[in-house]
Amino acid sequence: MKKRIAYTITTFLLLIVEVLIALYVHDSFIRPYVGDVLVVIVIYTFIRIFIPEGYRFIPLYVFIFAASVEILQLFHIVDILGLGDNRFFRVLIGSVFDIKDVLCYAVGCLILSGYEFYRSKKKI
Repeated sequence: MKKRIAYTITTFLLLIVEVLIALYVHDSFIRPYVGDVLVVIVIYTFIRIFIPEGYRFIPLYVFIFAASVEILQLFHIVDILGLGDNRFFRVLIGSVFDIKDVLCYAVGCLILSGYEFYRSKKKI
């Protein structure tokens, strides 16, 4: 139960950071790169609320999901879903494919894999 609470708090705090970055940071590094690294960590911590133990391959699954969403952007999924006029969904789902985003997701998932490795050795 303690882990679920910790993951819930972490998810909430990281989500706030993501929203603050999206709303107030308009630079060429934090918003495009750090934000994309953090988004996979937010997804990971959210999943861990429900699956706090086991499944050490969650970082891989998160990467596959994030990369899939990015690839769907290449095919203009927001427009196909009829959400192209909705700014919220254009930001949430994304509307422009960028291979650098996939690389940022990979970096975030590598960080998570390191965490999983550390966790398995220390039995956190």
